[in-house]
Amino acid sequence: MIQTLGQKLTRTKPIETAADHGHALSSSGLGRSIGLFSLTMIGVGATIGTGIFFTMVEAVPKAGPSVILSFLMAAITAGLTALCYAELSFRIPASGSSYSFAYATVGEFLAFIMAACLLLEYGLAASATAIGWSSYLNNFLGNAIGWQIPEILRSPMIVSGAHGVEFRPGHINLPPILLVIMCGFLLLRGTRESATTNAIMVMIKLAILIFFLVIAFSGFDSANFYPFFNTDNSKGFAGMSGVTAAAGTVFFSFIGLDTVATAGDEVKNPKRNVPMGILAALAIVTVFYLLVAVAALGAQPAAKFEGQEAGLAVILQNVTGQAWPALILSAGAVISVFSVTLVTIYGQTRILFAISRDGLIPQSFQRIHPRTLAPVSNTVIVCLVVALVAGCVDATFLWDMVSMGTLTAFIVVSLAVPVLRRKENGNGIKGFRVPFGPYVVPGLSIFACLYIMRDLSTTTFRVFFIWMVVAILTYFFYGIHNSRLNKKAV
Repeated sequence: MIQTLGQKLTRTKPIETAADHGHALSSSGLGRSIGLFSLTMIGVGATIGTGIFFTMVEAVPKAGPSVILSFLMAAITAGLTALCYAELSFRIPASGSSYSFAYATVGEFLAFIMAACLLLEYGLAASATAIGWSSYLNNFLGNAIGWQIPEILRSPMIVSGAHGVEFRPGHINLPPILLVIMCGFLLLRGTRESATTNAIMVMIKLAILIFFLVIAFSGFDSANFYPFFNTDNSKGFAGMSGVTAAAGTVFFSFIGLDTVATAGDEVKNPKRNVPMGILAALAIVTVFYLLVAVAALGAQPAAKFEGQEAGLAVILQNVTGQAWPALILSAGAVISVFSVTLVTIYGQTRILFAISRDGLIPQSFQRIHPRTLAPVSNTVIVCLVVALVAGCVDATFLWDMVSMGTLTAFIVVSLAVPVLRRKENGNGIKGFRVPFGPYVVPGLSIFACLYIMRDLSTTTFRVFFIWMVVAILTYFFYGIHNSRLNKKAV
């Protein structure tokens, strides 16, 4: 049967509601080796660390001490969306996260656009966190052995200068490249090993942050919270404008929620564990973000955050007047940011796997190694691209772009809930449902995402527009013709 263009754009994948709890392999061929604890740690590992260790330097200059409200605003928005993720992941327990949710509800074209947003989000998030790892590694080496990486080997070629984009030939940020290579080798060994390693790293990370809280609160000064809102309007960040702008900067750090959902094909009992993993990760992340933000601002005036490398380590050194607390925190950051980068690259490869399985991109992205059950060529390609960006580009260009991708993904997930409810027409499987019906919470989630999105930079919107044009052209030149659903319709 020949489909019209409109039918091709809106065709959806059948929703498989049959439980797959007792199988060692999912229907895609990936191994089900991740339990609830490891899954929750994947969410926490992809979230805690990024927003706290790095983006305080970008967010505090915008909002001042009221950056606490920015984290709270981002957490509430993420919480509303988490409820939507929980319902959809229960009914559509597949890898690909919001891409898979969109494909089963709003149609192939919007699902492909969503996939493009996720690829941008995960790829740049992995690069940005790898870049931030470099500053803590350098701080650790300086405190431990009195040696630092030469500037030319830890600074990117493309930077944001006083007069716009600047090129510095001969410079390369080598540590992030090495980090991505290590993550790639670990992921190629298989998912179970990667998830176990990540869980260990996350527990170390939480212990390090508790260590930071204890010391930072010993130097707490309430005067650092006055004035609470940013009063400098030279860049348009005074008052609530600064709070919203900072919320947009830190929002990408809630990418961990989406990462939990990307693992649907590799989770034991996914219809129970994925919703629980999402909500548990959100709760842990929110508590730690708020506590660390309050402690950091109480221990150091907001004016000192701008341009500060390895910020939390420097705060401890200033509070105690000694190097050893900074040494411990830098060592913990080096370990914990490894886990953030590892999990983010993992999420990127699983999204590409899902898109390839549907025929919308080449099949090489879904080829599985027979022994490790890991997508080898997929992982290698992702690591090469992430390493290239991390080694050559300043992280300043990346934070808001990641937030844009995350916010767009959250909007589509919220839209998918009422669509799925209407399709099921009361006949869906029993399980977790968003409270107060299919419109209230998803509607609030969409509104909150749009509210935060409006204060992202003009450059962010321009780059995002260009990326969307590339995605649309790719779909019409390749995806629409090679889609598995298109072949079934012929």
